[in-house]
Amino acid sequence: MNDFTHSWSHQDALVAMMIAVSASDENIRTSELVTIQRIVNHLPVFADFDQDRMAGISKTVLDLFTEEDGLDALFGLIRESLDEKLFETAYALACDVAASDGKLTDQELRILEEMRYELDLDRLHAAAIERGSRARHTTL
Repeated sequence: MNDFTHSWSHQDALVAMMIAVSASDENIRTSELVTIQRIVNHLPVFADFDQDRMAGISKTVLDLFTEEDGLDALFGLIRESLDEKLFETAYALACDVAASDGKLTDQELRILEEMRYELDLDRLHAAAIERGSRARHTTL
């Protein structure tokens, strides 16, 4: 791990959640990257975010995915960097990225389940967040 991970902001942690769900199936799709970029460009929580940090965050997430306990380390960094009031926001952003290509892989479903657990989200609240993401990304 590099020193970059020791200075994550809450925005960095939100980006890491989105990158993690996108990379979970080892196939980062263009639609997922476009969704991440759109979210970062438009949501108020990212108003003062330095987008140059995205490459470093992405590298850290991908590097952690190659380590034996990397997912645990990633969630530790996220919980350490993210204010609890943003836990549902983080999950919602991850769900939007996962739903952005119109299909959820088993790996994406597993990491979303792990995210719910690690962020200690109420199952009913998580289901509402998931339904909202599904509704926003439904196609005919």
